[in-house]
Amino acid sequence: MINHDEGIYRQLQQHLDRLPAGFPEVESGLDIRLLKRLFTPEEAQLATALSLKPETLGKIHRRARKMGFTLEKTRELLDRMAKKGTILTHLEGYKEKHYSNASFSVGGIYNYQVDRLSPDLIKDYWQYQAEARSRARSLQGRTTTPEKKAKAPARKMLPLRTVPVEKSLSNGGKRPVGNYDDIRKIIQNVPGPIAVANCICRQSTDILGTPCKVTDLRETCLIIGPDHARRHVEMGIGRFISQDEALEILDQAQSAGLILQPENSRKPEAICCCCGDCCVLLKQLKRAPRPADLFITNYYIEVDTALCNGCGACVDRCQLAARELVENVSTVKRERCIGCGNCVPVCPTGANRLLKKASEEPLFKDKDEYYMTMLASRVGRWGYLKIRLKMLLGMRV
Repeated sequence: MINHDEGIYRQLQQHLDRLPAGFPEVESGLDIRLLKRLFTPEEAQLATALSLKPETLGKIHRRARKMGFTLEKTRELLDRMAKKGTILTHLEGYKEKHYSNASFSVGGIYNYQVDRLSPDLIKDYWQYQAEARSRARSLQGRTTTPEKKAKAPARKMLPLRTVPVEKSLSNGGKRPVGNYDDIRKIIQNVPGPIAVANCICRQSTDILGTPCKVTDLRETCLIIGPDHARRHVEMGIGRFISQDEALEILDQAQSAGLILQPENSRKPEAICCCCGDCCVLLKQLKRAPRPADLFITNYYIEVDTALCNGCGACVDRCQLAARELVENVSTVKRERCIGCGNCVPVCPTGANRLLKKASEEPLFKDKDEYYMTMLASRVGRWGYLKIRLKMLLGMRV
């Protein structure tokens, strides 16, 4: 029999599952176990009063008082949850602090647990993700009607995209790269403060006793959205840095051969420096037979075989197993090359060249557009229109 506390956690799971990234129930019950690790019963109850859309304390309390929370208790719990990374605060563009629900995955609640991870939390989350993906594949297999298939978004819905490392951009004295793919320009155009945090993927493998074999770098997650940077510092999981410090971290990441992955938008709020050894996204996609079809990238590598001396440096550098030596000459598996450019600066003869694809991958305007497109793909056209109407009317969604 479900007791009162478990009922609250089930309500929260269902509430979070209505957010763009979802948080589906799994048969093992790991969804509830994860919530219990991160929310007290009263925090879980109050979190169900929040919305996807940022709202003021007063508006949230109008719902919370029906649950028995005073205004001061509501404020106390909201600020406590914000500090724990289980909800979000918003200041940019508002005259007073606003609060909203955070997605559990896709750069949400779990990622905000960096620097406070435990082996049990990591194992539970990884197992939950495996079960959730299996459940999604099972449900997708039952979706066979043309109407259902039409719900899939036209754009790739990965949270990150790949941009070339700076040292790969020399090509006949020209820089064959647009502003959105130029990692230095992305940093230079940041409108507000920059923060840096530890990589949750490499921290997780450290904690589980299987440390990264690619690099010793850990503090490599650049947080470049003004609200996003502020939140990380207020949560105690990040620190503010200067633009020059951010560029130095990128230089170190490139020297280590890490893949640079900003968020999938024209206004990214974060840049990840990833390795194929630990990065959850990279490890998942590199198992595919054609990773290049899945990644969001505008570039690829071509080899001038006349210049190649067969040293194999590019083969050792590649994180996606896209390079190999054939009869002592380096080749590129185009179906695996994601255009990260890491093989270019290590080639002693200049045989590797970074080339731009014929057409560019479309980017989302910002994170809001990304999340709303994700939501539309989950709930369908009419469900999405209902949610947008609720948001316009100031209702909880």
